[in-house]
Amino acid sequence: MRKRTALLATAVAATIAVTAAGPVPAFAAGPAAHERFVSHLDMAAGQRPENITLEPGGGADVTFAFSRQVARISPGGRVHVLATLPEPPAGASTPALSSPFLGGIVRAHDGTLYFLYATGSSDLTGLWRLRPGGTPQRIAALPADGLPNGLAFDEKKGLLYASDSVLGTVWRIPASGGTPTAWASAPELAAAGFLGANGIKIHNGAAWVSNLDKGTVLRIPITRNGAAGRVETRATGLVNIDDFAFTGDGDTLLAAINSDNEIALVRTGGSHTVVLTGDDGLQNPTSLAVRGRTAYIASGAYFTNDDPNILAVRIPHGR
Repeated sequence: MRKRTALLATAVAATIAVTAAGPVPAFAAGPAAHERFVSHLDMAAGQRPENITLEPGGGADVTFAFSRQVARISPGGRVHVLATLPEPPAGASTPALSSPFLGGIVRAHDGTLYFLYATGSSDLTGLWRLRPGGTPQRIAALPADGLPNGLAFDEKKGLLYASDSVLGTVWRIPASGGTPTAWASAPELAAAGFLGANGIKIHNGAAWVSNLDKGTVLRIPITRNGAAGRVETRATGLVNIDDFAFTGDGDTLLAAINSDNEIALVRTGGSHTVVLTGDDGLQNPTSLAVRGRTAYIASGAYFTNDDPNILAVRIPHGR
């Protein structure tokens, strides 16, 4: 373990071997708690995690963006591939990325996984479902000229929300599958050169969406009849923001700043502070998930090409 002085006093960071248990880094002063979940992944095998959702037993499910795989990582760090998505037809090219892309993933209480797949082909692009012990099935088609990326689940209402980084749209899809609805489309969601709407979460009666190109965090109220309200900009100055996760019931969140190799703590008023960097083991962080006072950070190493990994980081009380 190594300690460094930062804006929030002491930050402790550690990356450990896949099968080992060790301390959880903390971005505040005080003793680090202990967890068993920190993993180095196999870059040569295409294990670059794009998105993460947590299992109740302490593990996690991830999408490996460009190897077309959904995998489960045990609390001890072992990787088990749950499914490999079909290869797109010859000549298909995914918008903005070229390669087929597995994006957001969420988990239902019964263990069903939902995830997004983009290929540039109309027969594969869309929302997919994987039930425990089953095989992956596409349950909703999404436009082949788009890039479905972030995914959020309002399980109480049985609705999924998918952000499209190319079309600047949030799609709403019943958990049972069927025809998607273009729930929100606004200039604030549009790309400005590369990718627009990216991460998405349902939180406190609204859909929250990050925009990678514009460096913003947006809030879109969900009205009484389920429609999208007016888009509100809640934070700016976060260029290259990928996914994000709320730290609790309030609106404070942690944001993955992908190409800058940072995690930023974004406060309710929109101000932000960088709390973790590459010195702490980050390798182009792509996504986060929070359980209790621990944040699990997936790093895809897209630009560092070094060490894709998952870090478990203790969230200080009051954050």
